[in-house]
Amino acid sequence: MSADTAGPTVAGATAAESAAESTTKHAKVVIVGGGFSGIGLAHSLLKNKFTDFVILERSTDVGGVWQLNTYPGCTCDVPSNLYSLSFAPNPDWSSTYSPQPEIRAYLQNTIDRFGLRSRLHTGVDVTEARWDEGAQLWQLQTSEGSYTAQVLVSAVGPLTEPKLPDVPGIELFEGKLMHSARWDNDYDLTGKRVASIGTGASAIQYVPRIADQVGELLVFQRSAPWIMPHDKRPTTPEEREKFRSRPMTQKIDRAKVYVSKEVLLLGFAKRPKLMRFVEGLSSKHLASQVSDPVLRQALTPDFTIGCKRIVPSNEWYPALQKPNVTLVPKALREIRAHSVVDADGTEHEVDTIIFGTGFHVTDIPFADRVYGRDGVLMNEVWQGSPRAYLGASVPGFPNFFMFLGPNTGLGHSSMIYMIESQVTHITNAIRALDTTGSTSIEVDSAVHDAYNRDIDRKMATTVWEVGGCTTFYQDATGRNATIYPDWTFRFRREAKKWRKDAYHLATVPVAAGVGAGVGSTDRGRVDARGSAAGADAAAAGAGAGRRLSAVERSAR
Repeated sequence: MSADTAGPTVAGATAAESAAESTTKHAKVVIVGGGFSGIGLAHSLLKNKFTDFVILERSTDVGGVWQLNTYPGCTCDVPSNLYSLSFAPNPDWSSTYSPQPEIRAYLQNTIDRFGLRSRLHTGVDVTEARWDEGAQLWQLQTSEGSYTAQVLVSAVGPLTEPKLPDVPGIELFEGKLMHSARWDNDYDLTGKRVASIGTGASAIQYVPRIADQVGELLVFQRSAPWIMPHDKRPTTPEEREKFRSRPMTQKIDRAKVYVSKEVLLLGFAKRPKLMRFVEGLSSKHLASQVSDPVLRQALTPDFTIGCKRIVPSNEWYPALQKPNVTLVPKALREIRAHSVVDADGTEHEVDTIIFGTGFHVTDIPFADRVYGRDGVLMNEVWQGSPRAYLGASVPGFPNFFMFLGPNTGLGHSSMIYMIESQVTHITNAIRALDTTGSTSIEVDSAVHDAYNRDIDRKMATTVWEVGGCTTFYQDATGRNATIYPDWTFRFRREAKKWRKDAYHLATVPVAAGVGAGVGSTDRGRVDARGSAAGADAAAAGAGAGRRLSAVERSAR
């Protein structure tokens, strides 16, 4: 029912409850998140003649991780022509590896180019999603009111919720705290004494950018990363013109990049001993840029290359040798009002702390908001170790799909390839629901379990398992719940092939006016305008909640 065609008030309901019911918005498919995944699925639905869907985005515009991560030097470490949607090539990338502002602009352009802007509702944070068995619908609570949907798709991605280290005293610090994923671009770092915590991909990009601006920079390194030489360069006008006038040349370049990345899986997953060759290249890179033997030793990793994410950079090692930069090869032990204390007990006075400490990847935050059949919370089902069929569907959660769920991550190639594989799979599931007239679709638990046993079997001999490191890839139980341990083309083949035995389709009688099937039209549609309320501040605050209470404080 729309607000204009509200039915009679339910007996015993308050006026407020009746008003809330009458203003509940409905869409057959609700997509949560406006990054690559959300846009990719929206394009596929429209292409397949599904028109009743919306995208709920908590930020002010599309972009996902590329909307929220604005730290200095933020750049994709996958080549531009592979890190883009296959249906929307961009011949005008300024670099072979795209900077954050260009990727964000690309996604904004893509949603407009393919007529998807009217489906986008910005400033809408989904705070709870509950499966209603009687209505065969998902009931959503959001920062902008309630929604219902027959199909709910989480496209929020794994690199959205910043993770802070569990360090005593973080709430006591009286200076400026911020996470790289919630960078305060209005804060002036000039002349400040800064402690940068972590040496992952983000820190390796922002540290060289701020080193010349700050007064003093302490870089806390718990574990040295493997760094490879970077082949990033500006694209030439001739290249851009060639891609514009002859689009096939860009497709060929994309294919070449894909193949060059995919062969690396031989070392990562099939024969880890082959990583010694890659390790030699990285060691040579370190030796060529760092002459001081003591510093070089501190920057030499103690695990097999590939066990953790390999980061390309020509600027990281030189930045660490600037006169105002000091590498602290120790963990952070404590934070005090005006200082930080390292693992050896040495106190360092600082004005600013920047956390480059990654994200909540295996403890998926959105799973704390999704309640399936019988009101069971998804994270309670997972018990600290998330699993899903093709990283997309979980038993007990009918009509629910997710992008980039458990074991879809890559250590060697582009996540866009995995996203587009899942787009096909989820579109096929929605089509099956539609063509059969069913009210629900749910992954078979036996198929789900067999799939995950196969993932674990393949993982056992990979560099991620035998490489001798502890990484964010591992969940609370120590299982690698992040990486897909096989050829990506096999994942695509399995995702594309629709297995009738993998899902249960069911039809449950629903009282008139209570629910709506994929093909029904008796409930109110979501309007096409979308709300801009909420802005980025709400996106960062409401989404991160208590996790970022310390980071969001300004300097006192």
